[in-house]
Amino acid sequence: MRWRGRAGSSNIEDRRGMGMGLPIGGGIGGLVLLLLFSALTGQNPADLIDSGPSEDQTVGTSGTADDPEAQFVSVVLRDTEETWGEIFRQHGEAYQPPRLVLFTQATQSACGVGQSAMGPFYCPADRKVYLDLSFFHDLATRFGAPGDFAAAYVVAHEVGHHIQTITGVSDQVMQQRQRSSERQANALSVRQELQADCYAGVWGHYAQRRGLLEPGDAEEGLQAAAAIGDDRLQRQSQGTVVPESFTHGSSEQRVEWLRRGMNAGQVEACDTFAD
Repeated sequence: MRWRGRAGSSNIEDRRGMGMGLPIGGGIGGLVLLLLFSALTGQNPADLIDSGPSEDQTVGTSGTADDPEAQFVSVVLRDTEETWGEIFRQHGEAYQPPRLVLFTQATQSACGVGQSAMGPFYCPADRKVYLDLSFFHDLATRFGAPGDFAAAYVVAHEVGHHIQTITGVSDQVMQQRQRSSERQANALSVRQELQADCYAGVWGHYAQRRGLLEPGDAEEGLQAAAAIGDDRLQRQSQGTVVPESFTHGSSEQRVEWLRRGMNAGQVEACDTFAD
């Protein structure tokens, strides 16, 4: 990807090295929470205490020359802002972008405690994307999906969940899931995740038009989508595949919907809920 030298987003909070932000003077409740989390994760309680100011640092284009991964994420996020800003303008609406939180090991979110082991995630309650940059290393080594665009696809997928939130799709899915069986709820989750994949592809389409992509980048993204399909992950972890327990979609499905978004470049191509 041709990302170096491009402007980055100001919608990034850098919580790396800040622990979970649990204050020492948080009272008995805070102390119990701290000790419980420490027992569950094996982390030193001192590492989870925020000994400094609670105000998050902002990562921008300047000041991150020696922090290329953070700068990369900043540039990708800025490009998603431009893409979705343009798409929303075409529909006569204003786009409100999410903030992206960089953290290490664990952090507080409005959806609960986020941990690195969970991988990147989006919290609709505070409309923030949460990312531990170590996931990019796991993506390349553990999942066999290296490359800049593979990492960018991950960010764009989480932004896709933000699009679902502000357009009301997430609320609709949540309501339907509450009225459904476990199997039906899983199927709805798959459709939601595949739509986020397609939205990531829509961003990729626009990024290519702006000259951000290089030859081979699209293949990196498709390889990443295949690497984190439910069937492949289940086969690696338990040796068997249980389709009815899928929550994100098979490798084939994830590749297909990412490709659809990249080829079409239109949100209308991403209706994964159509029968």
